[in-house]
Amino acid sequence: MSERLSKLQSYLVANGLDAIIVLKPENRMYFSGFTGSSGMLIISQFDAKLVTDFRYIEQAGRQAKKFEIIRHGNNILETIAKEISSSGFNKVGFEGDFVTFAIYDSLHTLLGQVELKSIQLDSLRMIKDDEEIKLIKKAVEIADMAFSHILTFLRPGISEISVAAELEYFMRKQGAEKPAFDTIVASGVRGSLPHGIASEKIIESGDLITMDFGAVYKGYHSDITRTVCIGRANDKQREIYDVVLSAQLAAVKAVQAGKLCKEIDGIARGIIDNAGYRDYFGHGLGHGLGLAIHEAPRLSPSNLSGVLEKNMLVTVEPGIYLPDWGGIRIEDTVVVTATGCDILTTSSKVLIEID
Repeated sequence: MSERLSKLQSYLVANGLDAIIVLKPENRMYFSGFTGSSGMLIISQFDAKLVTDFRYIEQAGRQAKKFEIIRHGNNILETIAKEISSSGFNKVGFEGDFVTFAIYDSLHTLLGQVELKSIQLDSLRMIKDDEEIKLIKKAVEIADMAFSHILTFLRPGISEISVAAELEYFMRKQGAEKPAFDTIVASGVRGSLPHGIASEKIIESGDLITMDFGAVYKGYHSDITRTVCIGRANDKQREIYDVVLSAQLAAVKAVQAGKLCKEIDGIARGIIDNAGYRDYFGHGLGHGLGLAIHEAPRLSPSNLSGVLEKNMLVTVEPGIYLPDWGGIRIEDTVVVTATGCDILTTSSKVLIEID
């Protein structure tokens, strides 16, 4: 936490700020260690305060040891304003990409002449430290075990919802706090929905099933997608699966510190384009993850200047989605290294056919 606080304090000095108010849960946890659901940080060059309510005072004292813990009354913003005013701060940063207009308006009114500047802190979390990588590896391991388990559960006649429930229950038994996001189970024609949350649809023989899920372990997220077939795959299913797998393998191989994010995306996209499916891969290749399931950097054609750096974590997840037919996506989580990447996801990417 000392290193993270120092990083944030260097950031505020570089941006000409006297202090920063931190509200976003992921950033609050990252900089303080506090995992409670309510609270705000006030961080200046010389001190750090955590303002929370009665429910979390004891917890905050145990978790945020570098912080002065302040209990607020009925209105946390009044306490925040009081602390800022009494410290004589003139220019204060706030997370403009997260704060609601109502909160901003209240702070503006309460703080009077204090200048409020919108800032973005998420980029400070892009490069993971050794402890973060260790926790994400554990979250990935739980998801890998869940995939192995679900292969013994899948069969015709069960619903997508039952598959999602089994995945989530199994991950909880392995130590996950919760699912990383709403579990995607999209079978048959529903596979053309990239974010096809599990439905009441019954899985049938011949269906491809795309399962996109993850675990949260001690606050950190994992993300995996695998597509399997119930019964024997037909020629078209095999053809498209091979295209997606080729794109995924080539992109993973290309990941390396110093590479442009859009360059990695372009490698996978080019393989899919050349196979004739240009119009059926409509999302970015991948995203960072950590305390949130979607973080910077983005592997996307729209990320024109983003560059991969050592110890960034990204997903690599190309897909092809054909309306009225279905879809296929394959996703791994990787750690960027100086010479390539370490693939954390260990589940097989060979097309699995479940008899």
